[in-house]
Amino acid sequence: MREHLAALEARITEACKIAGRSRDAVKLVWVSKFHPAEAVENAIALGATDFGENRVQEAELKFSTPRTALDGSRVRCHVIGPVQSNKLKKAAIVADCIHSIASIEAVEKLEKVCAALPAAGSAAVGENGSGKILDILFQVNAGEEETKSGLDVHEAEAFLESLETRGENAFPHLRIRGLMTIGKNTGVAEDSRECFAFLRNLQRKFLAKGGVFANFDQLSMGMTGDLEVAIEEGSTMIRVGTALFGERDYSKPTV
Repeated sequence: MREHLAALEARITEACKIAGRSRDAVKLVWVSKFHPAEAVENAIALGATDFGENRVQEAELKFSTPRTALDGSRVRCHVIGPVQSNKLKKAAIVADCIHSIASIEAVEKLEKVCAALPAAGSAAVGENGSGKILDILFQVNAGEEETKSGLDVHEAEAFLESLETRGENAFPHLRIRGLMTIGKNTGVAEDSRECFAFLRNLQRKFLAKGGVFANFDQLSMGMTGDLEVAIEEGSTMIRVGTALFGERDYSKPTV
């Protein structure tokens, strides 16, 4: 894993250099799905601070108990896969950030859930000391692929505008942080450049509006196969599993 991390860091650093960006501008989210808890511990020992899980149940098993990173900060859990309505509460409890929100109903439910959660043990609490503050991103199907989840590219702007009309205080327990997408599944990284650029332009347009989008500065895009293109197009969070943990063994339990 140490060798994998060194090779990955070299890729990230070079991509940032080409893009004229600071390495610190890109957060590495270690995608630990289908990898055992022991792998998570090894990653933390190498300096990992942020982990991504596709399934809420797996996130609960690995991250319900707080973990401390080498720098003394609390390890953050990112739920990066689609979340069914009946699992939103569990996702809100375990996650520090959910990347895959794609409906106003999910936003409204998360607000209610977070408002009711106890402040103790939360990553952040509301200004009045009650409830949990949760970071959320909206998933956009920028590649327009039928197998991918997320907002339709033709509806994403109208969806964001509908949030704006509700006012900046409509969701006091949610930090609306930005957008997420998954690159095209063609095996050619360059094929994803257009959809990454689309997401960047959309994010910047709404960040400039302020209000409910005052913290709308995050772009979660780029994985093992296309992270260079994503970084060149402005990604602030790359989600990497295989290049760090190796190939997944789906036949073995994860914890």
